[in-house]
Amino acid sequence: MLHYIKITPISTLALVDVDYNTAYNFSTRQTPVYRSEDETRIDQYLAHLQEDRASLPASIRYLVADGYYSKIKFIEGVTALELEQIGKLRHDTNLRWLYKGEQKSKGRHRRYDGKVNFDDLTRFELIDEIDSVKLYTAIVNSAHFKRDLRIVYLVKTVGKKVQTALLFSTDLKLAAKDIYRFYKARFQIEFLFRDAKQFTGLSDCQARCRKALHFHFNAAMTALNLIKLEDRQQAHETERRVISIASWKVRKANAHLLERFSSLLGLNFSFIKSKPEFETLCNYGAVLP
Repeated sequence: MLHYIKITPISTLALVDVDYNTAYNFSTRQTPVYRSEDETRIDQYLAHLQEDRASLPASIRYLVADGYYSKIKFIEGVTALELEQIGKLRHDTNLRWLYKGEQKSKGRHRRYDGKVNFDDLTRFELIDEIDSVKLYTAIVNSAHFKRDLRIVYLVKTVGKKVQTALLFSTDLKLAAKDIYRFYKARFQIEFLFRDAKQFTGLSDCQARCRKALHFHFNAAMTALNLIKLEDRQQAHETERRVISIASWKVRKANAHLLERFSSLLGLNFSFIKSKPEFETLCNYGAVLP
């Protein structure tokens, strides 16, 4: 959700198509440089979400963010907007097992049954193994967040080393596989910044005006959206799911050059575009025709 461009931090909301495994920019804003003494970055990022929540499609239910956003204020803000958060937790976070035994007839009911210990996975449910990653899940209570969470503990053995990660969801009914799949797809947002910086000039603006910067950031990101949508329309015919932004930039540059030639030479560009050779010339130098 957050990415820095040199000294100008920007916050981005993106829509991720999990089935197609790609991300589309929804809203990009420059993070305010000045803030009040009691205001934090989390307050600013939450304000961004709150202001744009009404514009999000009604079908959107989950917000996926990295471990930086796993904070009480942010999680409460997300759930207040009728969204569920999926994120990452530290391994030393204080989690407690929910008590499921018989309750006493008198006195306060027992809620917890000890602290979660990730060295002992016998109380977890092993859901599946995906690409050598074992998925263990359970519904536990977070003492810090003061709420129940569904957690997914990822375990992968690489040689003699064991790699682990701890994911969570505020939606207790969400399947562990979906939590893993949604969080993994979050990385597609990083490709937005990479492609925008390499091909659509995201970090090339020299403006200092806040409005000009806002326009530039969103124009660079929107250009990527349009390329992806055009590519997706063509990909339906071949079921191809790999996109090359570099190739699309070559195609667009070739098409623009042909239009310039036609204009300067007094040729009928509409007629030229109707010829099958036009597409061949546009694809000249492209990696994926």
